[in-house]
Amino acid sequence: MNWKQLISNKRLGQENRHAERHDDRTEFKRDYDRLIFSAPFRRMQNKTQVFPLPGSVFVHNRLTHSLEVASVGMSLGNDVAHRVLQDSPELIDTLFPQIGTIVSTACLAHDMGNPPFGHSGEKAIQTYFTEGKGAYLKEMLSPEVWADITHFEGNANAFRLLTHRFKGRREGGFVMTYTTLASILKYPIPSTLAGKKGKFGFFQEEKHIYEKITRELGMPVHTRHPLVYLVEAADDICYEIMDIEDAHKLKILSYAETQDLMLKFFDETDQNRIIKRIADEVITDNNEKVTYLRACVIGKLENCCVDTFMEHEKEILEGTFKGSLIDHIAEKQCQAYKECTRMSGKRIYKSKPVLDVELSGYKIMATLMETFIEAAVHPDRFYSQQLIQRVSSQYDIDSPNLETRIMAIIDYISGMTDVYALDIYQKINGISLPII
Repeated sequence: MNWKQLISNKRLGQENRHAERHDDRTEFKRDYDRLIFSAPFRRMQNKTQVFPLPGSVFVHNRLTHSLEVASVGMSLGNDVAHRVLQDSPELIDTLFPQIGTIVSTACLAHDMGNPPFGHSGEKAIQTYFTEGKGAYLKEMLSPEVWADITHFEGNANAFRLLTHRFKGRREGGFVMTYTTLASILKYPIPSTLAGKKGKFGFFQEEKHIYEKITRELGMPVHTRHPLVYLVEAADDICYEIMDIEDAHKLKILSYAETQDLMLKFFDETDQNRIIKRIADEVITDNNEKVTYLRACVIGKLENCCVDTFMEHEKEILEGTFKGSLIDHIAEKQCQAYKECTRMSGKRIYKSKPVLDVELSGYKIMATLMETFIEAAVHPDRFYSQQLIQRVSSQYDIDSPNLETRIMAIIDYISGMTDVYALDIYQKINGISLPII
């Protein structure tokens, strides 16, 4: 792969048209703006990240997480661009210097396909078909579609959301640039190759779009675009470190535990400098101390990931690089990151607030799947017709094709916010009635 071909501002759905422009924004900045002002992006403010949506203590939701990832992604992209241009000045007059904006935009989009209640929502969609009442549908669907729905994945759903032609939408979906779309394909394989991990990048319906993008950008099939590694690194940095900060705010971790975890990213000299800075600034509030420590750690990890990308640039362009950038950073920072991961698995992701949301979310999503999929399979029934009227007109729920109707229901449910999913769950179960 080569950078000149990999960075393209050609738009999906506008390949043969020249759009008239009325301002000086780059095509990649237009991608960024389209996402920021889109309804699916806005809905992420009401989707769980890890902890329950905020009560008296504000913690991250999908929207705030995505904005922070985009900020770190911008820094990673700009720093890599600066370093690469030093070695390859011939790229200065190409689109390559804009990779900071591309990475930041892909970061905004990376979680847009996640269903309500995060991982438990994904599992509820999958297990309705593998463990629940939907198992009988296997004989009625193609192997490819069956693989898609039994491995349902937020990453693949984000690609679908951006590229699929839903009712009332033009060809090409959001009409994003090829490079921005390629930069969110963390798992560039179909569901039929997902294996036990279950991760894949695109549904069967969008396979032809994926193939079109790889041809245009000169990417071998099933190979990541190099910028995916920067998007992934920004996400890895933010979710791990920000989850630690949120856990401290919620008193799941003590200040001493949190400080110890974060100082491990630094050598003794830097540790002393950070501790002195906190003392000199007379920071007495523990939350503010953690905020400063978190900023230091994110800055350190960002630099480490840039160094790692540059060290392995040749392998990344050849498509032979294995793992993530975080896996290959300097030993001290890598071990400190792993320690945070161990603490998260032991204390955060198994904490009562998180488990309560997962249990409730799974039940809500499982009920919605069972109720609405049955309506899609038997659309002639009275109750089915009542339910189908609730589905937004952008989804092709009236299609004569069963597979299309099932995917329409999954599109509808996965696009819900947590609160809306709860509201629909209560209404179809007669728990709440609308007040007129």
